[in-house]
Amino acid sequence: MRQYRDLNRLNWNDRTEIHAKSKFYDVDAFLADDAPRIGLDQEELGDVAGRTLLHLQCHFGLDTLNWARLGARVTGIDFSEKAIALARSLNDRLGLDARFLCSDIYDAKEVLGGEQFDIVYTSYGVLCWLPDLDGWADLISTSLKPGGIFYMAEFHPVTFMFEPVDGELKIADSYFNTETRQYVSDVTYTGDDDPLAHPVTYQWQHTLSEIVGALIGAGLSLEFLHEFPFTVFNMYPGLMTQDEQGRWRLKGNHHPPLLFSVKARKV
Repeated sequence: MRQYRDLNRLNWNDRTEIHAKSKFYDVDAFLADDAPRIGLDQEELGDVAGRTLLHLQCHFGLDTLNWARLGARVTGIDFSEKAIALARSLNDRLGLDARFLCSDIYDAKEVLGGEQFDIVYTSYGVLCWLPDLDGWADLISTSLKPGGIFYMAEFHPVTFMFEPVDGELKIADSYFNTETRQYVSDVTYTGDDDPLAHPVTYQWQHTLSEIVGALIGAGLSLEFLHEFPFTVFNMYPGLMTQDEQGRWRLKGNHHPPLLFSVKARKV
């Protein structure tokens, strides 16, 4: 598994350089507009002002810095050294006090040195990169203060079952497929044409019960589990439409869950 994660890290190093100049992330707009962005995550998690927040798998930190703009004292962790370097640079340019640490999730307890937070947060496309959810949930639990909150918003596991074929959404895989999956792609999800030097990645599918069960098994008490018929990007090109809030929904009357969110508390 370590070899797989090392290959994934090289891929995410490549992605960082592409994402930093992509229209998808629009870093220039983020730097120019200092107003915090409010989306599903901020609406559901609520006021974070003055609270300590650990952001797991933070990529190059735009969401982390957005939480800082909302008043949280934030720490972001990611395994890509290039992503963390860029996050630190953006933090300096914005004059914020966010902290960014470079670590694989499964080594993060040692890097954090027992530090605990009011909130642990993660979101959107992170779980498929983790082979072991029990280790992930244990990190969350040990990183939370007693009574602390874990929140995540993530792509619903059923979305991994489908792929667009001839203008229709077809079932292409089992919901319960737990095998390591190899993917080869020369480009990233932002739609840019820049080729990736390391195109091979490895990913893992997790069911909703596995995700929730890992959190409960680590000593967290579930406060809510929500499912949504929209997502945050054009997941199935040609089959989706964007609403007035910028969220992407499938056309027609078929509405499988595309996102879910979880809020849990350390007891």
